[in-house]
Amino acid sequence: MTPAYEEVIASLKDSYDADAATRDGQAKEPWKLAERESFLRRLTKGQKLLEIGAGTGHDSYFFQRNGLSVTATDLSPEMVARCRAKGLDAHVMDFLSLDFPPESFDAVWALNCLLHVPNKDLPRVLTAIHDLLKPGGLFFIGVYGGEAHEGIHDNDQAVPKRFFSRRTDEQLKAFVSECFEVVDFHPVTSGEYRIQVLIARR
Repeated sequence: MTPAYEEVIASLKDSYDADAATRDGQAKEPWKLAERESFLRRLTKGQKLLEIGAGTGHDSYFFQRNGLSVTATDLSPEMVARCRAKGLDAHVMDFLSLDFPPESFDAVWALNCLLHVPNKDLPRVLTAIHDLLKPGGLFFIGVYGGEAHEGIHDNDQAVPKRFFSRRTDEQLKAFVSECFEVVDFHPVTSGEYRIQVLIARR
């Protein structure tokens, strides 16, 4: 039986706490750099951006350095500490405890984090994100996917191993379309991985 999102939060926190130092020192893959540059061009200086699943804050720092007002969240206290060390406004929050007033943000950036949310809980998470965006606000999603599979990956090197939910293109677009307008979707290939990139508008 697929666990609920609340049941995987603790193990995800432990995995990412343990890996924070390693991840902070990793170089960003070229496709990630290209996607954030492209998303930045859709925004204007001074707009408010929320990054969920911010990790050590590399992307949040990029957006802040380029004139956006950035708030970062992650469920890992170690990751959030590294965000704060970069001068970011960062908070320990999971996707169902995003404690901000409605319509607080012009944009939301979510790279390689929503793949930890089970399908049965994804509508709740997307609704929560929708409610934080201003009307017309943009939502970036980047996730590994292309095939339907949920569970622990045996070859995952993290300790403890993490839960993943991978979705077909049709599944991902259908979930997002329940509360957003999909304005762009395109796959990206990086080595053996296929990444789904989707931009939606409230």
